[in-house]
Amino acid sequence: MAFRRFAITGIVGAGSLVMIKEYYEKSRVKASWTTHHNTPEPSRKWDDNWDCRRPTPCKEVDSSGDKEVAVPTATRHLILIRHGQYNLKGKQDQDRYLTELGKEQANMTGKRLKELNYPITKIVYSTMTRAQETGKIISSHLPEDVPVENCSLIEEGAPIPPEPPVGHWRPEAQQFFQEGARIEAGFRKYFHRADPNQKEASYEVLVCHANVIRYFVCRALQLPPEAWLRMSLHNGSMTFITIRPNGRVGVRAIGECGYMDPAKLSTT
Repeated sequence: MAFRRFAITGIVGAGSLVMIKEYYEKSRVKASWTTHHNTPEPSRKWDDNWDCRRPTPCKEVDSSGDKEVAVPTATRHLILIRHGQYNLKGKQDQDRYLTELGKEQANMTGKRLKELNYPITKIVYSTMTRAQETGKIISSHLPEDVPVENCSLIEEGAPIPPEPPVGHWRPEAQQFFQEGARIEAGFRKYFHRADPNQKEASYEVLVCHANVIRYFVCRALQLPPEAWLRMSLHNGSMTFITIRPNGRVGVRAIGECGYMDPAKLSTT
């Protein structure tokens, strides 16, 4: 009799626990885009060591005793600028120079940067003709002591097959294989948290290309990189990305061009 009473008590207790669990599960708010039957976990958690530069939580010992491992304290700002409109009839890179409209767009973007008055740390040009010309026009509006660098890693190319695919643009598989690796190398070169030795915020300008910028945005936000072609960027537009000392990344603007005369806008 005692055993039966104990067994019944156990069954009732277990049943109560199940009911309580079901109640709390039903009361938990699910993401609005789920079917409400999915678990409320993030579809993808943020990788806080995405740049492999997260400080190791340990101590170094020197002659003076314990010394905390240096950690980043500065913020890095990256301003990605798409080149101006260029001659689409050019077969070779040197023939794909800026049109008169493209020069105007670059000039407006240079003026905008001057108005914003950011303490630009350096400006980097893609080595392609249209980016070189755009960069030089922009630089003419910046202080003369702003360092200028050239980089072939951020030349235009095919970063990764887009999803969904499009019928009007189908690079060969070898293009994605070769150019994708190069563009990814460009991302890893410029996208990372500040070095511990950097004491003040930095503002770096990269003058490059639409495919490169869109891929960089997806990678920086840890979004599916295949989504890069779902965005569109105007010629001469600015995309502003901030990388905090703890590795958190934020986008302040994508393809900003509101400072341009609407009649001067283009996406070619």
